Amino acid sequence: MSVAACPGCTLGEAAPDPSTKPQDAGYELVLPRIHCAACISGIETVLNAAPGVQTARVNLTRKRAWVTAAPDADPSRWVEALAEAGYEAHEVAAGQIPVEKGPDLALHLGISGFAMMNVMLLSVAVWSGAADVTRNFMYWVSALIALPATAYAAQPFFRNAWNALKAGRLDMDLPISLAIIGASGMSLWETIYGGRHAWFEAALSLTFFLLAGRYLDQTMRQAVRSAAADLAALEPRRVHRIEEGQRVSRPIEEIRVGDQLWLAAGARVPVDALLVDASVQLDRSAMTGESDPVERRAGQDLVAGDVVLTGPVVIRATAVGESTTLRRMARLIATAETARGRFASLAERAATIYTPVIHVVALITFIGWLVVTGDVRQSLNVAIATLIITCPCGLGLAIPAVSAAATGRLYRHGCLVRNDTALERLAQIDMVVFDKTGTLTRQELMLPDGLSDTVRQVLRGLANVSDHPLSRGLRASLRTVTPAPLEHMRELPGKGVSAIWDGTPVSLMAAEDGCASILSIGRKKIKLERIERIVPGGAELVAGLQKHGLEIGLLSGDSDCRARQIGAELGITRIWAEMTASHKIEVIKGLRAGGCRVLMVGDGLNDAAALTAANASIAPGHALDVSRSAADVVVTGEIGLISEVLCTAHKARRRMLENLWMSGIYNVVAIPVAVLGLASPLLAAVVMSISSLTVTLNALRVR
Repeated sequence: MSVAACPGCTLGEAAPDPSTKPQDAGYELVLPRIHCAACISGIETVLNAAPGVQTARVNLTRKRAWVTAAPDADPSRWVEALAEAGYEAHEVAAGQIPVEKGPDLALHLGISGFAMMNVMLLSVAVWSGAADVTRNFMYWVSALIALPATAYAAQPFFRNAWNALKAGRLDMDLPISLAIIGASGMSLWETIYGGRHAWFEAALSLTFFLLAGRYLDQTMRQAVRSAAADLAALEPRRVHRIEEGQRVSRPIEEIRVGDQLWLAAGARVPVDALLVDASVQLDRSAMTGESDPVERRAGQDLVAGDVVLTGPVVIRATAVGESTTLRRMARLIATAETARGRFASLAERAATIYTPVIHVVALITFIGWLVVTGDVRQSLNVAIATLIITCPCGLGLAIPAVSAAATGRLYRHGCLVRNDTALERLAQIDMVVFDKTGTLTRQELMLPDGLSDTVRQVLRGLANVSDHPLSRGLRASLRTVTPAPLEHMRELPGKGVSAIWDGTPVSLMAAEDGCASILSIGRKKIKLERIERIVPGGAELVAGLQKHGLEIGLLSGDSDCRARQIGAELGITRIWAEMTASHKIEVIKGLRAGGCRVLMVGDGLNDAAALTAANASIAPGHALDVSRSAADVVVTGEIGLISEVLCTAHKARRRMLENLWMSGIYNVVAIPVAVLGLASPLLAAVVMSISSLTVTLNALRVR
């Protein structure tokens, strides 16, 4: 029979990186009031100009800024600089879970809607041909309702516009504020001087529909911003720390490296830690997608986000706050959601340039209508409608909303997008090159017939020492076998595992030829031959990719004969055998030079450079740390999920293009409609809100 085992890798240790230097630190800022592409551009300009800042990226969907800067940087200075530029910002402290906060749009929306309905009822008398005295009375009552309601309900627009003016910049809320003030001012003027037309209901309706559009848009974008937030929410807020032998409940922010924590059964591991005593069964599905319980023994690692199935247990913290695996994964997802590919940059540049153009067009429209008609009131109405209908909110949302939706979808399928331009590049792939061993195939050990129960128990115990994917396979195959109680367990990278069993040294080590593993129990040695099998779902994945027109290649360090044998089983004809790490890089570079857009999939140390050299790259969740770090996407489940990654990338690209086209067509049509006076301010508000909602709804189709 054959079962998966952990014979140890035959790879050598990685050479030290000569370019090693102090790592920049990552910082997060909350931006509760950003709402458009102009905000993104302005905030990034301020942050990138700050001393010590390497990069700054803003995510409109999550209302966050991620800053890479020197470890000794002072984020409070960035907050001050942003405040001077008219942007509200708050620093997120290490270990703190940011709370989604923003303007209370629901309250503003409710007040504007209530006032709008009452003013419209009063306007019925005017529309029905009321006498002058009755009409004037209705206008004054309308003014008493509309002016304070508008002054309060439109505060989100007024505040943003005022902050922009103080900072000497243009904001998308500036034309909206001008339109609301213009409509209210003209109505008050008509009321004071006994005019026949007042538009208090128009000013309120304008405010209501703009707030409704922004509220609905914010609500829908909340649905696509949850991937990183859901991951961060796995961290418990309070834990039990052992202090002088007593369990004391403490906030997670107070936990430090070295603290001992007590966890009950069912509790979620709050920090990266070492298991102090006993053994424990863990549910790691939230972090790895692995459905089967995983066993950990004293001295082995636990990561934040795992769930304790058998407890209670005591752990010792090894990483806290932003250093935990959970927090690092959340940051990777959040960074990927910023999506600064070619499409995103194009959309943001267009929206930033378009904002000042709106004001120029509105001014020219007002002057033109005034010259032609001589009617100040009508000229103002047309200019106000122009300011509203041409607001490029949809253009600013076109790409970020899609990126957030796609990243969230992949996260829920067990795929972690690590690079902010990965989706765009993955959608353009026309060739996929796989590393063979560990990616499309896995090595197993042939266990000789007649192994005693004692030997099987020792094997089961040694498999518990490592979390290598082959060890997980062995544990699954021998799940009915009780593991031998081992002490002084050690995992030797590149070699195998060792321990002491009942005073006897035991080990499972790779043989010198790499074709077998040696189980040692004292002086007794058992040779376990290795075989190689295609991973579950591997053949289906290759066939599916080929069916969709992708060319498939296979890279292997094995002999040409062995590589071609596996290639034949998988239906792959382009095969490169006896490949070293440098050879793999040359192959990838050669393919790219020949016009191929290459996706590299690999898991080993010698794949890391090739992953970096490809147009896009994917690593399995069991890959070495260096390979996972080099990859654009990490797939924590079955390898067949690569098809889901590529499918989602293509969907995201289509939605991005659709959003750009819809935003472009809307603005091309909207400008002449407004300039020609074919849209009232109220109609302009409705149409502009619908355009933003359409973009966001289209992005949700990716989910």
